[in-house]
Parts: sequence; C-alpha cells; structure tokens
Amino acid sequence: MFVPLLLSAAVAAAVPTVIERDSSPVSVNQDAPDTAGAAILHPFVSFSIELAFFPDYAGNLSKPNKFSNQLLDNLGDLQGVKPYLRVGGNTQDLALYDPTLKTSVNGTVVPTVSEDYPYILYIGPSFFESYSTLPGTKFSHGFNMGKNTTAAKESLLATVPLACKALKDGNLMHWEFGNEPDLFSTTTPYPVRPADWSEQDYVDNWLSGTEMIKRKMAKSCPGMALDDIYKFIAPSFAGIGNSLDPVKTWEDGLDSDKDIALNSVHNYMGGADQPGVTLQRTLMNHTAVVNVVAKHANLSHVLSEKGLTREIPYILGEMNSLYHQGKPGLSNSFGAALWGVDFNLYCASQSIRRTHMHQGTDYRYASWQPVQTSKTTIGTKAPYYGNIMVAAMLRGETDSTVQVVNLPMPSETDAAYAAYVDGKLTRIAVINMQEFNYTAAESRPSAKYSFHLPDVPAASLSLQRLMANGSDAITGISWDGWSYNYELKGGAPVRMRNVTIGETVSVGSKGQVELGLPLSSAAILNFI
Repeated sequence: MFVPLLLSAAVAAAVPTVIERDSSPVSVNQDAPDTAGAAILHPFVSFSIELAFFPDYAGNLSKPNKFSNQLLDNLGDLQGVKPYLRVGGNTQDLALYDPTLKTSVNGTVVPTVSEDYPYILYIGPSFFESYSTLPGTKFSHGFNMGKNTTAAKESLLATVPLACKALKDGNLMHWEFGNEPDLFSTTTPYPVRPADWSEQDYVDNWLSGTEMIKRKMAKSCPGMALDDIYKFIAPSFAGIGNSLDPVKTWEDGLDSDKDIALNSVHNYMGGADQPGVTLQRTLMNHTAVVNVVAKHANLSHVLSEKGLTREIPYILGEMNSLYHQGKPGLSNSFGAALWGVDFNLYCASQSIRRTHMHQGTDYRYASWQPVQTSKTTIGTKAPYYGNIMVAAMLRGETDSTVQVVNLPMPSETDAAYAAYVDGKLTRIAVINMQEFNYTAAESRPSAKYSFHLPDVPAASLSLQRLMANGSDAITGISWDGWSYNYELKGGAPVRMRNVTIGETVSVGSKGQVELGLPLSSAAILNFI
C-alpha cells in the first residue's frame, strides 16, 4: 500500500528549523579534476541475485516476471543501460543438477545453516529458462565450486551446455566459478575445504575448474569458448582479511589463463546481528562508508601497482547493507536507501567501477520483493529508490565517460558528489543522513548547503529530490515526485500529485548556490 508523502497538519504549518552548517561554500570545478574516480562501467547500478531465487525474480517462459523487468527498465531508462544481473551467491556453491526435476528449483532449508536460503538445493532444466525472460539484460552465471566431489563435478559439467545455450544470444556478461572461496575453510557449521586450504590450493582449483568448463563448453557452444569471449568475474572473495589473501591469490597465478574480465570482491557494512549496528552509526554515516570503501580502493591500488590485474576493472560483485540478508527496521528503511546513494557514489568516486547489490526472496535488504510469499508482500522496497537516484546521477551514453568526485563535507552525516560527463560538470548530489524518525518527532528541521560554481553560465539549476517522511519510513517514498510502487502501476513510474516537482535553485552572480534539504533526504542539482 502506498502511503502518501504528507506531513501532519501541525508539522506542515510549522516553520522548519534550519540547521546551519559550515558557512564556507564547497568549491566545485567545472572540468573533471585529477581526483575524479575512473570512468564508471556502463551500467554502474547492477544487481546480484541469489541463485536459488533467480526464478522468482525472472520468472519462466510461460510466466515471466513483468514486475522485475519493469523495475530494471526504469533503471535502464535513467542510467542509459539496463542493470546487469550476477546470478550466484551462497546457493551457487550448493546447487546440484537434477535432469529429471520438473520444477526450476527444489530446495530444503536447514535452520542450523540459515533460514533465509536452502542448504540442500537442486536445479532442473527449466531453471535456465529464466535467462530468457528479461529482455535486454546481461547476466553472469555462477558455477558450483564449493562441492568438490566427483559427482558434484559431473553435475556442474551437466549444466554447462544448458547455461551456455541459454546465454549465447548476446545476454552473457561473464561466467563465475565459486562464491566467496575465502570462506570455504571457515564456513560454519560445515566447511567445504580443510583448515589449511591455501591461496595456491584455491588457484589450482580455479584453474583446473575453469579449464574443465571451457572444454565442455567448446563441445556445446564452441563460439562461446573462444578466448576473447570466455571470461570470468573473480575471485569473488567475501571481503578483505579472511582466510585467503587477495594479493597472494593473484600472485599465485589466478589469471594465468588470462580469462578474468572483472576483479570482483564482495562487501557488507556489517552483520545484521552484530551488537551496536544502527542506522546512524553504521549506514547513515559517511565516515563509516569511507572507512569500508578505503579497503577496496587500497587493494585495487596495490594490485594495479604490482601489475597483477592488467587494468582489470575492480567491482563489487556482491554487496548490500548488512550481511545475513539484512535487519528489519534498518535494511528495509528509507535510511538504507540514503546509505545506498552515499555508498554507491563514494564507490564510483574511488574508482570502483560497478556495484551489484545483492537480492533474494524475503531478504530484508532487497530492493524489491519479486513474488508474494507468506513472509513478505510483493512490492518495491525502500532501497530501490536509492538505486533510482544513483542511476539518475550517473546517467550517460554507453560511449560517454562518467566520473564522480567526492566533495568533502564538514559532518559525517552529510555527503556530496559531483558527476562529470565527458569531463564537464553535469550534476551535484547532496545527501543529508542526520537521522529523522517521523514516528517520534513533531517537526522536521532542514539543513542548508552552499556551493561555489565558478563560470557556470546558467542562472538556475533544476532540482530533483529523494524524499520520504523520515529515515524510518518503509513506504511513501518518491524520487522527483515519481513512485515506482507495484500496487500503482506494476512498478512503472507514476507521478504523485502531493509531491512538489519542478523546483529550481538560483545561481548567484559569483556562482554561489544554496540548497536546503530536510533531514534524512537527498537531492540532485542538474546543470544540463
């Protein structure tokens, strides 16, 4: 149910308190400075879908999921290219193939492992139909590396012809072999490798497995086994600092066959069950974002300086707010949408070239629930609106260069970014992450931001806002007055009559621009 973005009469009648920030305006260059991040990959906003739930998200040939496709189309319309989908996650290393299975998946949840995904999982031939239901979308398919028995390898090889034929008509991004192998020896309660499993052991496993898959693919889809097409995202580590060292892994020959197209590592801000995890401290906090992303930026720099990645783009192949599928009240809130804007734009500013936000049926951090279940209502969730704003900020043609610069702000609850298209300033995003809970407050203060934009020819800039009643809202969210809710038009954009649109901000004679944001909201200033 869509809840209109309306304040109570008492609040609407009140004069909002303006929170003064540092009065010094932030200076923004008209041309992309040397501090700009590397050009993003098109598309930047992308997703990772838990393999066991991919048929829920995509549907099948007889019943494609039109809702998912509409939400992906929305993002494609904004950023210029439809999001890419990585199909993988924990369940890719659990999935065994059953050629007699009449359904796409047959999974059994083992509560001692997780109540959120099946630990015993079989996929059938119809699973691969789902790769044909989202027109214009490219995919990566994850092969099982975790199970290492002879039977498991035979099962993997049996899926190769099905996977390559399903993805042979231009909808392949890349392949993937193994999910988070840096946790294979430590996963509880059932590790899938011995405690002394080393980087070299992993590399040997990777090379033998990818070569085995290639030989099988050459028989079924010879055109897809060519060296310039047969490419992987790897190593798909869970993060930095686990049992396998990423640098040593590359040094030990991970890319000996020169078949890695994207250097993929995963990231979460923390655990859903970790003590002290809050919206303000963990998600709506620019300092926390900077500290987390710095680890990836540093790793990418080290690998590049050592000549190990040969200019292979660094991406986050799986990421979201809190691992263990998120926490109610945090990961599904508007505050998490604001975090998503800050996190993704900061990644872009630090030369992380693409992010894949992880999704799964009934997951608390999901951008949308693809089907109705006994646990969760089908619908567009708060984080999707953060995806929308990031896509709008980073839009550009496939042949254009889009770069992002982080604009330092005085408070860790503020963030601002400049987007440059083909080297010219095009947009500025501002995010206020000071927590405002509308269920506990009577009035909503606003904050003022100032920018100095030398040589801007425009007299005014258009303004688009990302709004909800507060950081704790889970409904009633809009981007530039648009709702993407399932119950309105199946996820297609619908203009809301009760939301202000068409705002402009004046540019002073000396290039001064002032912008006011209600607490827990965000906006984009558009120059073109």
